[in-house]
Amino acid sequence: MHELLISTDKTCLDRELIHRFLNEESTWGQGIPRAVVEKSIEGSLCFGGYLAGQQIAFARVITDFATFGNLVDVFVLPPYRGQGFSKTLMAAIVAAPELQGLRRLTLATSDAHGLYAQFGFAPLTKPDTFMERYQPDIYRC
Repeated sequence: MHELLISTDKTCLDRELIHRFLNEESTWGQGIPRAVVEKSIEGSLCFGGYLAGQQIAFARVITDFATFGNLVDVFVLPPYRGQGFSKTLMAAIVAAPELQGLRRLTLATSDAHGLYAQFGFAPLTKPDTFMERYQPDIYRC
């Protein structure tokens, strides 16, 4: 088995693959326009996961690089799941020099609590202090 290479170099990202996954396979990005994916990549710290030169994983952190970050769009392509690649990706994210010293790093997940708990994530300490403006169907026609 090859080792997963993690890179934050945006020029290496397979943007078509990222858009296709988010638009067609994710539960959170269905219908997302390609232009929105491009803009989101440009405004985030992105992590691509590559196996033998082919991108198989992705995540991005929306951050001010000083106090706060929000981890989003995390995925490993289905044929590569269950092989530890999500752990490799998460280890690289939490170790990224750009993210050290943040007071808060958040994420939302519907089914991967166990994975994220291994990297120090826990339910909100004060959920009553958080609010959101959520539009889950914004990209659907």
